[in-house]
Amino acid sequence: MTAHALLSASSSSRWLACLPSARLESRFPDGESPYAAEGTMAHTLAEDLLREATEEKGIPWVISEPDFPKDMWDYVDVYVSIVLEKLAGARKKTPDAHLLIEQRLDFSPWVPEGFGTGDAVILTDGTMEICDLKYGKGVPVSAENNSQMRLYALGAYNDFGLLYDIREVTMTIIQPRLDNISSETIKLEELLAWGEEVKEKAAKAYRGEGEYKAGSHCRFCRAAVRCRALAEHNMEVTKYDFAEADLLDPEDIADILKVEAEVTNWLGQVKDYALDQAVNHGEKFPGMKLVEGRSKRVIMNEDKLAAKLTEEGYKEIYKPITLKGITDLEKICGKKNFATLSEGLVEKPPGKPVLVPENDKRPEWAPEKEIMDMFDEED
Repeated sequence: MTAHALLSASSSSRWLACLPSARLESRFPDGESPYAAEGTMAHTLAEDLLREATEEKGIPWVISEPDFPKDMWDYVDVYVSIVLEKLAGARKKTPDAHLLIEQRLDFSPWVPEGFGTGDAVILTDGTMEICDLKYGKGVPVSAENNSQMRLYALGAYNDFGLLYDIREVTMTIIQPRLDNISSETIKLEELLAWGEEVKEKAAKAYRGEGEYKAGSHCRFCRAAVRCRALAEHNMEVTKYDFAEADLLDPEDIADILKVEAEVTNWLGQVKDYALDQAVNHGEKFPGMKLVEGRSKRVIMNEDKLAAKLTEEGYKEIYKPITLKGITDLEKICGKKNFATLSEGLVEKPPGKPVLVPENDKRPEWAPEKEIMDMFDEED
């Protein structure tokens, strides 16, 4: 079995909405973003602190990585404190209430090969609570009807339900960077009924069946940049049926703004993907070409340039502390004089490649020519 389930709980809002998406995503590499890496680090610290706080054998738990960012310690401590408070409350009701940390949960009776990891699972007689740390700070995440949390709850019931005679489940999301704590409590019967509703969809999703359906759930899909259904959806929403008038009215503008973020994010993903394919894999896109992007001149040695300008009697060359920018210095000295004084001290590096239409006046980007020029200069 792979380290990540095809139908993971964390991506369930996506594959439940767009059944074939999981199979489509599996054709793309699973690269970890800086945000995901940060979240992984926060979960590692949370596990360390919880295990240290609940060690029952008197052997101190060793923090796996002491160099966590200071603010991460503060935020994760909020999560840990809440979990420990919930555990203390559970033990007042059931003295032998048990806390499971980073527990593998098997929800395969409802989702083919489905499993995930519960950050903290508190088990008591008749009840259990699933606590999930969300370290992101983009938007608040609600536990209400949250498919990820419900799948974790099904997995916990599958693994431990009979031992504790579970009749009620609470699912809590703790998002400390947004001061957001959200909970949902449901009867076991409701959870199991929801699981039965999911079962048929999950079976189709596992087989890659069903229709593609675009929407906000596509945002983090690895296949988004190549997905035809999403492209057609986004191109369709831009074909706005405006009223016949010379000017947009407030309602028209509001409708445009509502889709702006979704379409802009998708366009950015497609642009980044195409650039990577063109630069690193030699992919050609009809009607497009790579050119050298714009770049800014850079002062290579501020101290030497400042000394030269000062010797020539130019005084107001600093901003109060740092040297002024090149454009401002040219205004002070005059372009020709500045060019003479700054010779060897100002450089204009090559711009990063960008994809533009073929009729762009800039010459096509040729990295091999830059390499040959470098050899010529050495000769």
